[in-house]
Amino acid sequence: MERRDAERTWDEIRTAFRGEIGEASYRSWIGVLTLDAVERDTIHLAAPNRFIRDRVSGRFGPRLRELWQARAAEVRSVGFVVKSGAELDAPVSLPPAAASTTAPTTPRLRLSADDSESGGHTPTTFTLDDRYHFDSFIVGQSNELANAAARRVAETASPAAAFNPLFLYGGVGLGKTHLMHAIAWEAQERHPGRSVLYLSAEKFMHRFVSALRYKDTFAFKNEFRNVDLLLVDDFQFIAGKASTQEEFFHTFNALIDGNRQIVISADRSPNDLEGVEERIKSRLNWGLVADIGPTDYELRLGILQSKIDAAIFDNPGLTVDPKVLEFIAHRVSANVRVLEGALNRLVAHATLVGRPVTLDMAHESLGDLVRAYDRRLTIDEIQRKVAEHYNVRLSDMLSPRRARAIARPRQIAMFLCKELTDKSLPDIGRKFGGRDHTTIMHGVKRITQLCDEDAALREDVAVLRRSLEY
Repeated sequence: MERRDAERTWDEIRTAFRGEIGEASYRSWIGVLTLDAVERDTIHLAAPNRFIRDRVSGRFGPRLRELWQARAAEVRSVGFVVKSGAELDAPVSLPPAAASTTAPTTPRLRLSADDSESGGHTPTTFTLDDRYHFDSFIVGQSNELANAAARRVAETASPAAAFNPLFLYGGVGLGKTHLMHAIAWEAQERHPGRSVLYLSAEKFMHRFVSALRYKDTFAFKNEFRNVDLLLVDDFQFIAGKASTQEEFFHTFNALIDGNRQIVISADRSPNDLEGVEERIKSRLNWGLVADIGPTDYELRLGILQSKIDAAIFDNPGLTVDPKVLEFIAHRVSANVRVLEGALNRLVAHATLVGRPVTLDMAHESLGDLVRAYDRRLTIDEIQRKVAEHYNVRLSDMLSPRRARAIARPRQIAMFLCKELTDKSLPDIGRKFGGRDHTTIMHGVKRITQLCDEDAALREDVAVLRRSLEY
């Protein structure tokens, strides 16, 4: 194949790939490849580093070969090399007949700090998870601020953003670590010369203790106080550890004084970190404190849709009933890790037995998980929700007033209490201003009747029920 023809074919293949995998994945994996060499029956593509080379050859190599062969029958294999400036690494090729079985490598980010005395570098390697990029972080109302702030930090060309430090906090499995990894990846990609250091607070402590043990605190200080971007995950771990907090305090001050960026995550806000010195809490509040709140239904559904798209990409024969994702998003209101675990369980079941993922399979496979997260509604919750929906005061709804604008919401609340809780009619009556159980029974029957006759009221009740159940 002539070079000119190969260039034209490569442009067509990249366009086709963009449509297949989406813009975000295309930019991360395919858009960074270049056509390197054309041999008689082999196309060599160049990647900017070994990690991308290995990832592309393992995940996209077979499909790339198919696209080349569909446009140029003489192409029998596609090879991959690493080229960054003058660097040339040994090629990795896909055999003509079988797809590569290369497993994706665990990405590691090499970060180093200058040793001003020796003039050399002390390399330090920390593991970053390639699943955790901004492109794979699903944004909703509960994490919008945290995501925007994290992106700003990663994109800022100068050492520090307008807010420093950035403090991210939220419950387990809501995306703190995802954003921390995403910041590190993005900062390295956008500003290759920027030194980035990511680690957990536990590792920070272990490194400090090791430095004390081996009387090497100078190297420790030099490494941590000369980075452009320091990311410390799970900061709550150093609560109560006085010597580690002392060292972190001085590291923090040195970085802030040098206009270097700090990003910290924890499971609670700075002011709620018990066992952390007040002077550190004060400094953690200097910049921006961003809460990552619990996921709502829409965010959970978006996360599940993103995950199932990836699962279908890796398992082309997999079919999933859309109602399954709605079912999981409604019934598993826990953190993202539990959501992913539920979906992974279904995908594994489906691929092992060769069946589509259906609603019946979800009920069968996730019964224990759904039961664990079933909500226990209270009468108080139902009363508040109904009062808010109809814009009436809760005290009026519980009072003896019989005006229609009050009585109808009161009856709807009675109906929902009977439907959604296991409380007896007398129990419900006591919570509605001490009403008799026969009054509750009348209210329930009246709403049951109206739901059959009045479409608008039936829709109101359905909306309230969904908001309470999910």
